[in-house]
Amino acid sequence: MPGAAKAMSVTTVAALIVVTAYTVGLGGSGWLWFSWVVLGLATAGVISTRRS
Repeated sequence: MPGAAKAMSVTTVAALIVVTAYTVGLGGSGWLWFSWVVLGLATAGVISTRRS
């Protein structure tokens, strides 16, 4: 996996951990989860274009 795709994957996983911790600690926020889904889709797109 190239450096940019790997960095984006690590960022996505870290964001998931942060959003989950925020939800557990302070309650859910739809905007945080929406943002994480968008980040996840962007990461999937970068990884899929790098594999082609």
